[in-house]
Amino acid sequence: MKFTLSWLKDHLETEASLDEILYTLTDLGLEVEGVSNPADALKDFTLGFVKSAEKHPDADRLNVCQVETDEGMTQIICGAPNARAGITVVVAKPGVYVPGIDTTIGVGKIRGIESFGMMCSEREMELSDEHDGIIELPSGEVGQRFTDWLAEHRPATVDPVIEIAITPNRADALGVRGIARDLAARGLGRLIDRPVTPVPGTFPSPITVSIDDNTLDGCPLFTGRLIRGVTNGPSPKWLQDRLKAIGLRPISALVDVTNYFTFDLNRPLHVFDADKVQGNLRVHRAEGGETLQALDEKEYTFAPGMMVISDDTGPESIAGIMGGEPTGVTEETTNVFVESAFWDFIQIAMAGRALKINSDARYRFERGVDPDFTQPGLEAATAMILELCGGEPSEIVVAGAVPDHARAYRLDTDRVQSLVGMDIAPETQRATLTALGFRLDGDMAHVPGWRPDVQGEADLVEEVARMASLTGLQGKPLPRLPGVPKPVLTLEQKRLGIARRTTAALGYNECVTYSFIDQASAALFGGGTRETMLENPISSDMSHMRPALLPGLLQAAARNQARGFMDLALFECGPAFHGGEPGEQHNLVSGLLVGRTGPKDVHGAARPVDVYDVKADAEAVLAALGAPARVQILRGAQDWWHPGRHGKICLGPKKVLGVFGELHPRVLDAMDIKGPAMAFTIWPDEIPAPRKTGATRPALDLHDLQAVERDFAFVVDAGVEALTLVNAAQGADKALIADVRVFDEFIGGSLGEGKKSLAIAVRLQPTEKTLTDGDIEAVSKKIVDKVTKATGGELRG
Repeated sequence: MKFTLSWLKDHLETEASLDEILYTLTDLGLEVEGVSNPADALKDFTLGFVKSAEKHPDADRLNVCQVETDEGMTQIICGAPNARAGITVVVAKPGVYVPGIDTTIGVGKIRGIESFGMMCSEREMELSDEHDGIIELPSGEVGQRFTDWLAEHRPATVDPVIEIAITPNRADALGVRGIARDLAARGLGRLIDRPVTPVPGTFPSPITVSIDDNTLDGCPLFTGRLIRGVTNGPSPKWLQDRLKAIGLRPISALVDVTNYFTFDLNRPLHVFDADKVQGNLRVHRAEGGETLQALDEKEYTFAPGMMVISDDTGPESIAGIMGGEPTGVTEETTNVFVESAFWDFIQIAMAGRALKINSDARYRFERGVDPDFTQPGLEAATAMILELCGGEPSEIVVAGAVPDHARAYRLDTDRVQSLVGMDIAPETQRATLTALGFRLDGDMAHVPGWRPDVQGEADLVEEVARMASLTGLQGKPLPRLPGVPKPVLTLEQKRLGIARRTTAALGYNECVTYSFIDQASAALFGGGTRETMLENPISSDMSHMRPALLPGLLQAAARNQARGFMDLALFECGPAFHGGEPGEQHNLVSGLLVGRTGPKDVHGAARPVDVYDVKADAEAVLAALGAPARVQILRGAQDWWHPGRHGKICLGPKKVLGVFGELHPRVLDAMDIKGPAMAFTIWPDEIPAPRKTGATRPALDLHDLQAVERDFAFVVDAGVEALTLVNAAQGADKALIADVRVFDEFIGGSLGEGKKSLAIAVRLQPTEKTLTDGDIEAVSKKIVDKVTKATGGELRG
């Protein structure tokens, strides 16, 4: 929304400076996006008087002028044909920047004679394209600032243009008067009363208007009148200047009046050339397939149900959005029909989007205009048309009625103070709402028609807070509760924080990816179903909820590899989704390693990442999360893992805490990842909650008895997994066996085809007495029996 300072002062009587107005607008929620102040570029120019002008001795077209300035007599050489003695001119002294020629004036010599400044033309000062000579002013004092002279004699040339951002709920601020009302309510001036005087009609309108019954919900009120005998020429300079300042092109007096009221009072209007209207006007819904050449010279086809304004021959206007070319006014127009109607904002928005038309009328109607001002807006426009174009008005034609929007909400002054957190006197609150146009009846505040956004008591609180300015809000500490406060974070939140810190400490870089991914990537990880598909995705690449975190990490890795970063360690903590209903989501911690463990070095220490890197990292994260130390490593994870190079970290066959391993080459190829990629995924919510929730640490468990370690080598079939052997040995005596690990594997030799030897070290930790040889032999026999039964192997001799 753009407007000029002088335009604002037509509605607001104020002595506030431009900076005060700009600050206040932003503080009120009407954020200032830009200010164009022409006076800033001209502030250093002053007026001078040419005392004498003599021909340059070495140049026929140059004059050596003696100019009286505020610094005394100054010699300036000028080549303008109208440079002569006795005129008042605009002087740029040395050091002044001239915007039209992008030059800073300095002292120079022209054909051997010094010149101490410049006398300027209008084009050199970017006031107009006039450059046939220097500026000659009819008045002015020597030394007077040129901007002051312009403000007095040509104010439009130095009128600041202000642009503010309008939030969708503040439709009233789409008119200059609405902005002035806010500033006046803040106390920055007085809102100037501008009553609308009805213009009596002198004859019945030959054009009538009707609204179809099925269209009354979209157009509850339509008013109009015919004005005959108008002269549609150029609009006056003041009107053209205002429209040009906000970026609109003046067209003709009739059109410019409608544009002026759109921005001045937030009242969109339309004018028909009455001589081109065949019969009467009818507001109805399109059957579908009708076409209209609009004022933007484009042809539009109406869909069934769209609102149109038609005469006896067919559509003549896109209701509430844009008029039609066939009945548009021209310089030859002598009889005009002026329309002022109220349209349903939802239906206007739907039609505008379907037709892809952006117009000032649509922009306002789809946000909401004042229905009560429909007919007064027509009266005000009639008065201006008669003033600018002459003519004779008809009686007003009215179809429908003003919709009932009356509503009132209770103003609880005590509640306002508690919600806002500021001490605002009750009488101040009431005065604020009154200044904003609300009518107070006891504690009930009746909402004005130009505020469709006020829909409850909370909106009254917001209005009082806006006017009081939240910059005056003082921070106050919350009252301290007695005793030790209860923890705020849940166990799940604490675990995600611990996982995030631990994984980052392992050297991974955290990623935060979208929860939405494309269908193809989701399908690679068990998703991409209709249950997780979005109804209204923001793009085709974000059509489904992610079933895992790895797709986002792989996409991030692919983007990095495409830019030359081949060695990556990425992780993410967040939710993944296994359905589309509330609660059908689970927290995950996923890490991804791609490339080598480090940069190349002279010692050759860097190597490609492998499964054991991610296994160690997954175990470190699980340990930090409080997972049990004794777990099982099983096969059988999802098909996006390499079938022979992965493991599930489990507490049992059905209790999976995490998965680690190499990702399937098929997945890497589909995600455009170069080289093997290792990854892990942990389900933090599957880790059993600690039995003790207190902050006290358990006592340190130290053993004062000597541990014993024994080695065993078993010959088993080549297909037997080492984990099976380890788990069997571990279960031989859970109380005494502290640790079992594989330290050697041998294949071939005298073992024969299809056999291998696995050597394990078993650590025995007594807790009650020192182990005797008999105790050790008994445990060793249990271990051999357990392993033999579980693997079918035998102790190697």
